Amino acid sequence: MIIVMEPKATESQIQAVVSYLETNGFKAVLNRGDIMTVIAAIGDRKLFQPNAVASYEGVREVKLISEPYKLASREGQPDDTVIEFENGVKIGGKNRPQMMVGPCCVEKELDGLLRVADAAKECGCNFLRGGAFKPRTSPYDFQGYEEKGLEYLKIASERTGMLVVTEVMDTLDLPLICEYADILQIGARNMQNFKLLKAAGQTGKPVMIKNGPAATIREFLLAAEYILSTGNPKVILCERGVKGFDSTYTRNTLDVAAIPVIKRYSHLPVIIDPSHGTGRRYLVEPLAKAGLVVGANGVMMEVHHDPDRASSDGAQSLTIEQFKQTMKRLNHLMDIMEEESI
Repeated sequence: MIIVMEPKATESQIQAVVSYLETNGFKAVLNRGDIMTVIAAIGDRKLFQPNAVASYEGVREVKLISEPYKLASREGQPDDTVIEFENGVKIGGKNRPQMMVGPCCVEKELDGLLRVADAAKECGCNFLRGGAFKPRTSPYDFQGYEEKGLEYLKIASERTGMLVVTEVMDTLDLPLICEYADILQIGARNMQNFKLLKAAGQTGKPVMIKNGPAATIREFLLAAEYILSTGNPKVILCERGVKGFDSTYTRNTLDVAAIPVIKRYSHLPVIIDPSHGTGRRYLVEPLAKAGLVVGANGVMMEVHHDPDRASSDGAQSLTIEQFKQTMKRLNHLMDIMEEESI
């Protein structure tokens, strides 16, 4: 349930509603907008009496939301979530889509990461992605350089001014990763690791969740709900493909249609990952374009200085030169979209 307060509702009126909800066994989560405050009431719907709440001073409207994701729902927050970072970069809403660029994993040689970071900055990208802790299907595959990888990301970040996006796999690693990361990434395999979602939310840092390989859109939004329910509103969704029938030509099936669907029902920003979504570097650009046209708030692309010798995911990684050419065309597309207000 959602309680929409009047634009001029006083703090005492807001707290009176919160007190009523908590007294009746509900958890009250406040979303303080520029114009008005919205209160999400989370609990047993049978205990809720809409008329009783509607009679409180300062209450404009009471909405009963049918979907289980109360905080991620656009019914509770009609305006798009915009996440702003300390350097002024913004993700979400009508802001220009952001690019998250870098190798699948941070490797032994720092020079390769720096070359990619320099190229990304040159192309106007604001986010450097790279895995220091890597979830791998086989225990014998490269698992990442952990803290050394984080240190390399920090060096590249300080050199270019880019923000760091890196994956967290375990609650035990959160304190360390939070020292280095600007966005905590929850990978597809951990989309329903609920303890990890709650712990990541409690850090207060922006959290980006990738959809699981067999997740429905509702399950995806409920994963976001775990983070939002901690009081952390800074959640980003990342569409990275689901398992399909034909794995001969693509690694996954990138669900481009999921982007406008999510944006219809949720206010959260959505990033598209055509690298994992296809597994083939020649498909990254066309799918990135498709994602931007249907409303994605950004693109995540894997770029490597020498993909044929990459420790992981070389087949889906762009070379630096391919990346530069791709960015030239993506920037042109974004310019056209801004001019036409698509």
